[in-house]
Amino acid sequence: MEDNLFEPGHQVHELNQVLNAVKDEMAKAIVGQHELVEMLLVGLLCDGHILIEGVPGVAKTLAAKLIAKTVDADFSRIQFTPDLMPSDVIGTTVFDQKAGSFTFKRGPVFSNIILIDEINRAPAKTQAALFEVMEERQVTVDGVTHIMEYPFVILATQNPVEQEGTYRLPEAQLDRFLFKLEVHYPSMEEEVQILHGQNTANQSDLLSRVHPILSRARLRQFRDTIMNINIEPRIVQYIAQMVHETRGHASLFLGASTRASLALLKASKATAALRNRDFVIPEDVVQVAGPVLRHRIILTPEKEMEGITPDDLIHSIIQSIEVPR
Repeated sequence: MEDNLFEPGHQVHELNQVLNAVKDEMAKAIVGQHELVEMLLVGLLCDGHILIEGVPGVAKTLAAKLIAKTVDADFSRIQFTPDLMPSDVIGTTVFDQKAGSFTFKRGPVFSNIILIDEINRAPAKTQAALFEVMEERQVTVDGVTHIMEYPFVILATQNPVEQEGTYRLPEAQLDRFLFKLEVHYPSMEEEVQILHGQNTANQSDLLSRVHPILSRARLRQFRDTIMNINIEPRIVQYIAQMVHETRGHASLFLGASTRASLALLKASKATAALRNRDFVIPEDVVQVAGPVLRHRIILTPEKEMEGITPDDLIHSIIQSIEVPR
């Protein structure tokens, strides 16, 4: 089905134009990585947290910084290390001698867009500190609940190769990420372009050329636009069946949760809007299926030994389901 068969509504058209402007702004500092940029934008529209995995030096951190720069919102960066404590992330209660009382000192997680670099380098108790804030957008310390301001999005990076000094992320935490994005090496042509681009300018110079495009108010408006994207019952059924097929599958030790179904629904709507449509088609669901499901399923040891990947299995499941037309 062609994207231009139907004219989109005014709000979807405006969203499409603004996000294309964001892409152009990011292209000032990043070469290629079009799928990464697009999925980051989809995640931002869905108000979803994103895990970015890739080998060192493939612009994971740069892409996260650029997304934050294009949004006129607060940004913080947390470098996860093995000695990082939960209080270093969410904050702690301290005694104010002048006031003679305890006050809460907010941690770096109190921001709008938070970059967590090398998230798998912190131990389990520090990871557990993120559970509440990732799911409920709030932090409870000493019985007092602190609500996060909108937007609240965590962009986390991890290196899949270097395992020394790292910790496996708990499944409950992985399930709280809307997407897991895999970043690959650039093509030869893109690498040449990167070398030319940074021949006379360093990364800081390139970052300084990027300016905010989206305000917080406009981002919230676009989120509401996404909620109103049309999706037919047959495509909702398609999403449910795709997720259901991961449960009880002979090749899987763990299937996807209901949170995965909701993530597929939201991400499909955002993808449709990014394509300048106010309705979802099956191709939108297929495009986001990998990023939504790959970190939520666990292969059996036998399949892992055979070299099967989560993406291979997701592709197989998609191929086995009749596409609604």
